[in-house]
Amino acid sequence: MAADNLGDIRLFVEAAALGSLSDAGRKIGLSPAAASARLVKLEGELNTRLFERTTRHLRLTAEGALYLSHCQQALAALDDAQAALQAGRSVVSGKLRIAATSDFGRHVLRGWLEEFNERYPQITLALVLGDSMANLLQDDLDLAIRFGVPPSSSMVARPLAPNRRVLCAAPSYLAKRGMPRRPADLHRFEGIVLLGASGLANEWRFEREGEVQTYTVPAATSRETNDGALARQWALEGQGIVMKSVWDVAEDLRAGRLKLLMPKWRMADAPVHALYQRTRYMAPRVRAVLDFLVERFEAEGSRMAGLLK
Repeated sequence: MAADNLGDIRLFVEAAALGSLSDAGRKIGLSPAAASARLVKLEGELNTRLFERTTRHLRLTAEGALYLSHCQQALAALDDAQAALQAGRSVVSGKLRIAATSDFGRHVLRGWLEEFNERYPQITLALVLGDSMANLLQDDLDLAIRFGVPPSSSMVARPLAPNRRVLCAAPSYLAKRGMPRRPADLHRFEGIVLLGASGLANEWRFEREGEVQTYTVPAATSRETNDGALARQWALEGQGIVMKSVWDVAEDLRAGRLKLLMPKWRMADAPVHALYQRTRYMAPRVRAVLDFLVERFEAEGSRMAGLLK
């Protein structure tokens, strides 16, 4: 990255983030005309068109998207290097952008990150919640926390903790409907299921001592949602049986707000992973939060064992 076009590269990255060259120019103190001239200059030096431009839209070309990923990493490295020189290497700072599933993010990770922020007060947090797979590059994220085996990609998937999926329901619901003892009993109960990108997750597969059974939750009578937090809330309100990650419902199980069902019948595990871009450089803030999360999962994991008996 040549020093003389560093400003042009920052303009390009801002324009991609804001979707407007004029807005990006204003943000860094340039007129629309000056911003346009700087972008034309950068594209000329690269001999590549970075954006498809109309009067209303600014869209990255395939070459622009590739260039953006490298520019973001390079600028982050320069920003962190400058912060280290100004504040000393013991200071970890900057904006940390993390994505997580809605339920885990709200009820577990949010509290953990408050603790992390007390340890590193010069880090500013951004937490993006949703049950769809986050695009780390497009959404300008440092890290995504996800359950299950991640799809093969260019991202690094670092295991953070084991994780069991469990069936649970509210005591009020079980008082009215009884307690299922085996998968065959589930037809007498209402199900709460998640609707994801791959469709309705209504196939519940169980194993016990080598015996495998599958139960399909009837779509016609089940409650469906694409939001894991809402699925948990419905279960708490006594609307039916839900399949959840044990990390999402651990506190509810401890407090008795939910009851674990059929604990001897195991469902497929979905280990917790941290996903991040594969690069030779890792910002200190990302390394710090990864180390913190490993520590936190280990500490909480020892408390989890008693819930699953």
